[in-house]
Amino acid sequence: MKVGFKNILEVAKTSFKTWIAKDPFRESAAIAYYAIFSLPGLLVVIVTLAGYIFGRDAVNDHLAVQITNTLGSDTAEEIQSMIVKASEIQNSIWAAIIGGITIFIGATGVFAQFQKSLNTIWEVKTDESKSGIWQIIRVRLFSFGLIISIAFILIVSLTISTLLSMFGDWLSSHFSESLLIVLQIINFIISFVILALLFALMFKYFPDAKVKWRHVWFGSFVTAFLFEIGKFGLGIYFGQADPGTGYGAAGSVILILLWVSYSSMIVLYGAEFTHAYAKMLSGNVPPSDIAKKELPCKLN
Repeated sequence: MKVGFKNILEVAKTSFKTWIAKDPFRESAAIAYYAIFSLPGLLVVIVTLAGYIFGRDAVNDHLAVQITNTLGSDTAEEIQSMIVKASEIQNSIWAAIIGGITIFIGATGVFAQFQKSLNTIWEVKTDESKSGIWQIIRVRLFSFGLIISIAFILIVSLTISTLLSMFGDWLSSHFSESLLIVLQIINFIISFVILALLFALMFKYFPDAKVKWRHVWFGSFVTAFLFEIGKFGLGIYFGQADPGTGYGAAGSVILILLWVSYSSMIVLYGAEFTHAYAKMLSGNVPPSDIAKKELPCKLN
């Protein structure tokens, strides 16, 4: 099927209607709730993996800068303290094993909830009589794989940032500053492509549906674009309005909840767009072997 600009506008319009009809505020609130409990384990895994290459201090400092730019310095300090507390493993072997399992379950919990939201978008439902415990294990393992991918993004970002820092002054003194701008653009493009790849992986493998690669590529890049715009807008909003001020000591938690909730709504719209795009290309996407079709949401 030939896809034109008019078709894309129709897909965007249809996906917006289904996005609103499925109550993205409720879905994103549920994801944010799980994210709060998943955050310590998630960050411990990411910092540990990336720390093997750059050292934990360098990774922590880089994360602090990224979080400060979006949520402010107070929230960055709270999150760093959270990482330290979650990383403390007692001396006994059993405590280490139980701690590791707890971190694994906690870190993958938010992705398990996200998988349920994607199933709703793709109009499928897991058939419990066919899936069983292996479905839970599959989701958790794939979630852990995405966490490793996030750590890889952090490593790439740190690598390029380190190179820019090392050669920035040298480039400025020997070449025009335009070359440094080009390197920064390359840094952004690489991060953007990897982010789109993560969304493509989630949209293909998380739903219990037979999604093809050609269904997800365009939608994943649209989602990455919207996510970057949303991240920039949220950074300005949090910096100007500071919505966590009125909550006292709980302000940092409120900011995290708001950021995850708003970001989730953007990603859920991207998933709706991808689903609508897939339906335009191939019609209804069938459920996987361990799922069944669910009635689509009625539009007003």
